[in-house]
Amino acid sequence: MQKIVLVSNTAWAFFKFRRNLIKFLIEKGFEVTLIAAPDEHVEGLENLGATFVKLKHLESKGKSPFKDLRLLMELRKLYKTIKPDFLIHYTIKPNIYGSLIARRLNISSIAVVTGLGYTFINKGLIPFIAKILYKISFKAATEVWFLNEEDKNLFIENKIVDTNKIFLLNGEGINCEEFNPVKLNHVKKSDGSISFILIARMLYDKGVNEYVEAAKIVKSQYPAVSFNLLGYLNVENPSAVSEKQMKKWVDEGFVNYLGHTENVKPYILENSCVVLPSYREGMSMILMESAALGKPLIATDIPGCKQLIDDNITGFLCKPKDGKDLANKMLQMILLSDNARQVMGQLGRHKMETEFDEKITLQTYFERIQQYL
Repeated sequence: MQKIVLVSNTAWAFFKFRRNLIKFLIEKGFEVTLIAAPDEHVEGLENLGATFVKLKHLESKGKSPFKDLRLLMELRKLYKTIKPDFLIHYTIKPNIYGSLIARRLNISSIAVVTGLGYTFINKGLIPFIAKILYKISFKAATEVWFLNEEDKNLFIENKIVDTNKIFLLNGEGINCEEFNPVKLNHVKKSDGSISFILIARMLYDKGVNEYVEAAKIVKSQYPAVSFNLLGYLNVENPSAVSEKQMKKWVDEGFVNYLGHTENVKPYILENSCVVLPSYREGMSMILMESAALGKPLIATDIPGCKQLIDDNITGFLCKPKDGKDLANKMLQMILLSDNARQVMGQLGRHKMETEFDEKITLQTYFERIQQYL
């Protein structure tokens, strides 16, 4: 049985974004091993039939070169022990160090750039070093995958990756059967109230500040409209929103913080519109999930979001880092009739079914991997 190893920064990322890929690879007859920092999702991944190996020395936002060296050596030891036939790396540190070790051990590997995140959104010494490391490591990768055209072009413009190694994957897909509103028992609101929700890790880079700013503007005209936030707080990220700041916003009465959950479906269905004012995405999973569930969307006109919304048809696109423009788009959504919002959502689901169904993505993975086995 051929062995495929997937490496990421957290077990959560595997469970949230690649659960169906893991099941698919196992069904295709591969022995699948997952390497990541452990969390509460390890058991769920093992229940899929995969072997989980705990990564001890990965600090996703750590800046110590000595700790990164320990990670490099740990990956080397694991790869030599497991002896995989193929490797797939996700997120920056597995992409960099995993690709280097794979090349050294003569193992074919894919580096998947899931999003640019803090490294490219911000400037400074650390992002500068990260770009250099990317350039070195991507020479070692067999292929480098991007989830949108803009990210791909940015890497090419910065001369970080050879064009002959690039493959463009149209997002990682959405399971339109799992995210099907017809199959879910849900009682819709009958009071006609309008509510918005932002579902993401609570990071400033996700546009949380702009969302709160927009909520203040909209509530001054429509005080009954509610604005919800759902997602992990105090995450390990330079852009993380603090618990203190969140409490301040909630106490001011502009937003409701709902905590975090593993099942976003009821929260999507309970709200009128899903909002993501992010600064940069690979290809937003929450927008795909929400569109598949028939909800209209508002998101920033940026890579990873704009591909998922047909402006004025399945939702609205707003300017990045602009709370006032976001508020204007929310006001447009409020002024639509219930039927118009429903039609927007239906058109969004159709877009997911025809352009982003994960069946296409999974078959692409299989065909690309087969070339190297």
